Amino acid sequence: MQFKFAFVSAVLATLAVATPAPRGEPASSCSTGPVQCCNSVESASSGGVSTLLGLLGIVLQDLNVDVGLTCSPITVIGASGSSCSAQAVCCEDNSHGGLISIGCVPVTL
Repeated sequence: MQFKFAFVSAVLATLAVATPAPRGEPASSCSTGPVQCCNSVESASSGGVSTLLGLLGIVLQDLNVDVGLTCSPITVIGASGSSCSAQAVCCEDNSHGGLISIGCVPVTL
């Protein structure tokens, strides 16, 4: 079990380097739950993400979706912005305990 946790941590650390630029979607357009702050956002088909999905037993029908890694909800978006210093996204599926969010689209806060 420790090996699995260490491997997952190593994969997340590796993927955290490649964060895409925001596309400018407004945060108010997120209708699937709170906007998430993710350390990185990658394609589900990328090597590290697909390996992580497999280890966690998550099967996706479409590997062209973006997956947020190590995410937490942003609960307050004020006039001065938010506390997200990584990638703010709106995701379709946030039910994996913050480790992975599926179907993410970058948003502008």
